[in-house]
Amino acid sequence: MDSPANSPHLRKSGSRLVVSDFGTLEPGSVFEEALLHSIEAKATVSTPPSTTTIIPSPLLLWRLKVLLFIIWGVSCCKISWDSVMRMSVNLRDLFLYEAFLYYNPLLLVTIMVWFWGMNLWVFAQANVNFPKIFDLDQNHLSHREIWKCATWMTIIVPTSMTAYLYLYSNGEVTLAASQPVLLYAAFAMALIFPFHIFYLSSRYFLLRTLWRIVFPLQAIAFADFFLADILTSMSKVFSDLERSVCRMVHRQVATIAWFEADSVCGSHSVAIPIVLVLPYLFRLFQCLRQYKDTRDKTTLFNALKYSTAVPVIFVSALKYHVFPDNWVNLYRPLWLVSAVVNCLYSFYWDLTRDWDLSCFTLVFKFNKPHILSHCLYGRKWVYFWVIGSNLILRCTWTYKLSAHLRHNYLTVFTITALEMFRRFQWVFFRVENEWNKISTKSSNTQLYMGDVPKQEEEEEELLNSNGHNV
Repeated sequence: MDSPANSPHLRKSGSRLVVSDFGTLEPGSVFEEALLHSIEAKATVSTPPSTTTIIPSPLLLWRLKVLLFIIWGVSCCKISWDSVMRMSVNLRDLFLYEAFLYYNPLLLVTIMVWFWGMNLWVFAQANVNFPKIFDLDQNHLSHREIWKCATWMTIIVPTSMTAYLYLYSNGEVTLAASQPVLLYAAFAMALIFPFHIFYLSSRYFLLRTLWRIVFPLQAIAFADFFLADILTSMSKVFSDLERSVCRMVHRQVATIAWFEADSVCGSHSVAIPIVLVLPYLFRLFQCLRQYKDTRDKTTLFNALKYSTAVPVIFVSALKYHVFPDNWVNLYRPLWLVSAVVNCLYSFYWDLTRDWDLSCFTLVFKFNKPHILSHCLYGRKWVYFWVIGSNLILRCTWTYKLSAHLRHNYLTVFTITALEMFRRFQWVFFRVENEWNKISTKSSNTQLYMGDVPKQEEEEEELLNSNGHNV
């Protein structure tokens, strides 16, 4: 039977059309309609309906995370409040002090991690090449990754504290005592874990830098003394860590022997001023090492600045070891003088050396361009604010280093957090000053390298104009 070459025929899904000869089909004929109907039915059966994958938007996911975070926070507050209210009035204050002692250091470290993430975010917005300043590799953490770590710390530490309060108030003393121990062990393991998880290269960079700070046997890099300066603002954190670990070692966590533990690990312990002064001694030895390498006398004046913190710490600790009359008549005036000297000296050094503001001259004229000022739209109030707040918070620094003033743990926590805020501000201007030095040095080098060919070209033109061939 003859048919045109373009006659359609049924085909399997995914195969070519089979052309057959069915004769000439008249338009609108019954056979043509039946054939087209068969093709459409076959296509409908063989072709599966397209499915659309529904992906939630990032904004929706972010809102869900915020909602879960709020629910978690409210739950922790509710459980903690009910647990504390379940205790007797006489036991409540003592127990809260103990709970705060164990979790206060890690809470403050979490605050510092949040601040560091904010520093990195501002550096990224201001196009400050901080990996070059700190000599970091390509695997360095960005502000997003730092904030992710801070978020997990914000969740884990209060959750452990809530479990500690809840278990103790319900009579599970052994389980309650295990909570801070497990938390400290988990943080230590996360820091020294030798496998390629949890940002291995960044963790080991931190550990290597800490090792270089404790043993300054090599040339001091920028990251070495930068981190050492941050550690001086966390000296109270290290003091509380020492007291917490001391109680854990003596098995005095969540027990009735708190007063016995206080006699070993309390305010009278000689370990407290020693731990407080260690970050300043590390920084002092770094300055001496820099002087050995560079013979720059400025480093000796910087070492003198850190040495002024030693009398503030040890004279304050003498209150627990001398007679009250001797403290009032001799040691307290000496402590006040040493505190004022250290506060003013440190404040002066921040402005003139760390921030390079030339003893207030450039502060009031604002002739020198600063990256941070451009990032904050060149507003002059930023500098007035940071100078005034730095002076005030330098004075409150004395409170957190003076053992005889540390009575209210909430007040000490607030002042320590404010000191970290001061250091957070200090980081902006210190890194900005270092970046300005690097940029200026790089510009001068490029200018010098650009002048050499230009000078040679001018000399060649001069010689050619005089008819000389070189």
